[in-house]
Amino acid sequence: MAKIPLFHTRRLLLGLTGSVAAYKAAEIARLLMQENVDVQPVMTESACRFVGPATLQALTGKTVFTDLWDNRIANNMAHINISRDVDVILIAPASADFIAKLANGFANDLLSTLCLARDCPLIIVPAMNRQMWENPATQRNLAILQRDGVTIFGPVHGTQACGETGMGRMLEVQELVKTVQTFFQPKLLQNKRVLITAGPTYEAIDAVRGITNLSSGKMGYAVTRAALEAGAKVTLISGPVCLKAPFEATLVNVISAQDMLAAVRKEISRTDIFISVAAVADYLPTKINKQKIKKIGGNLLLKLVPNPDILEYAAGISKPPFCVGFAAETENLEKNAETKRRRKKIPLLAANLAQDAISSDESALILLDDKGKHLLPKAPKIVQARHLIKHISLLYKK
Repeated sequence: MAKIPLFHTRRLLLGLTGSVAAYKAAEIARLLMQENVDVQPVMTESACRFVGPATLQALTGKTVFTDLWDNRIANNMAHINISRDVDVILIAPASADFIAKLANGFANDLLSTLCLARDCPLIIVPAMNRQMWENPATQRNLAILQRDGVTIFGPVHGTQACGETGMGRMLEVQELVKTVQTFFQPKLLQNKRVLITAGPTYEAIDAVRGITNLSSGKMGYAVTRAALEAGAKVTLISGPVCLKAPFEATLVNVISAQDMLAAVRKEISRTDIFISVAAVADYLPTKINKQKIKKIGGNLLLKLVPNPDILEYAAGISKPPFCVGFAAETENLEKNAETKRRRKKIPLLAANLAQDAISSDESALILLDDKGKHLLPKAPKIVQARHLIKHISLLYKK
């Protein structure tokens, strides 16, 4: 199947500086190009000690520039010509030395001069030893860059090439590429506070058994990513899944429906938009055995009572946020979903067939609102999530 680009072609200058993490730039370039980004590499002299320019040239098909005085550039103004031909400059990795240069306006090589002469956004991705990261000089320089409007992605806590562990590890490549995608997306929900539930819940029967469902959480996590891309401040309340949440989101892990309701109650008063994607168990056992129930033959009877309806609670408070629900049905999709929307008195509901959507990376959706239905043909869940966020932004403004 042909890959669907996640955004229109963008031109990005990928700058490499002197850090052992420079080897990761090859994978960054490769993945960005897969996402329809045109990548122009520029390397410092120190970066060339860690990875060869030929590698980046082979991957991007572009000449790799390293010299401020490169005579291949018309009028010998590489710092002007190259910077004017890109939409954004991404420095990955950004060493402590290069961060200091940027903060103090130094321009003694091609990459630092490009950054000083740019008329486009600048993103830096720090990578260094934990002591270098924590050094007051580095923190002062970063504070200056933030005040100057430079975007900083990472770093994260982890094992470093020197063998030490701490803050300073470069943001992982996959996460970085997703974050660059976020940077390019329209900011339809800029600074709005969005609360999302995702994944299944688990209702314990005994110490080892419980009631749950087949929800993978993929749609909820895709909606989280799309909301972040739209500029929202996102809190994700997640049941047990095997997915990694976007680092920009505030993650709250829960197990049961009661846990999820408690987490929603805590956040709902400061929420602008609530998106209930989670597949919450409808029932829970009246009694939870602290020990494993032994198999002794014959039938085992469980008495179940209804779980609280989290979406109904959120929509029913005195000053509710804009509420969006999800319905996974196995039959009569449109009829059952619209009945659910009207019963819960919410402005928007997204519906899909459970047998087609559960655990899949793709889904077809029907969006139901007061004006009728809006069909979204089968597509990757991140694409559907972006359509959903766009639809929410249009309704929320009214």
